[in-house]
Amino acid sequence: MTRLTYGVAIAVPEPHGTLLREMRASFGDQLARTVPSHVTLLPPHEVEAHELDEICARLDKAASDMPAFRMRLRGTDTFRPVSPVVYVTVDAGYVASAVLAGQLRLAIGAPRAEFPFHPHVTVAHHLDDPALDHADATLHDFQCEFEVEEFALYLHDDASGWQPQRCFSLAPPTAPWR
Repeated sequence: MTRLTYGVAIAVPEPHGTLLREMRASFGDQLARTVPSHVTLLPPHEVEAHELDEICARLDKAASDMPAFRMRLRGTDTFRPVSPVVYVTVDAGYVASAVLAGQLRLAIGAPRAEFPFHPHVTVAHHLDDPALDHADATLHDFQCEFEVEEFALYLHDDASGWQPQRCFSLAPPTAPWR
């Protein structure tokens, strides 16, 4: 049996996604080479390859039940001292992201999360404190805003990292999720 590692995320659109990825690389984070800028909805999980079609069908159904929403990324924060991570915060769209993540978790029967859901975009991970401090200070004033109209299922490949495989369109917006 072939095992696949997948994750589900909202891609940070261009030009912001590339900018954040380049900044992540400039801070010395080697994961910038293999991890696109994103907001994780479902963390990495292993499945048998034959299970992927069913997972995609369930994600598609869940997407159609969730309206599109506006997201604003603004400023930075950290998970230190629990984890050596600096991230860009989700300033608007936090609640909608949490609702979407919860719906997706239910749709695929994912196990209970290890940590409470906290949408964010990682920009520095597993670096020393001076590098994390530099990332925090450099992106402190970062801001962008965009419509979240879809999310993607990513598969992990050892050579190229995380690659989007399929996008799932959300329903038209019906109410402001702020």
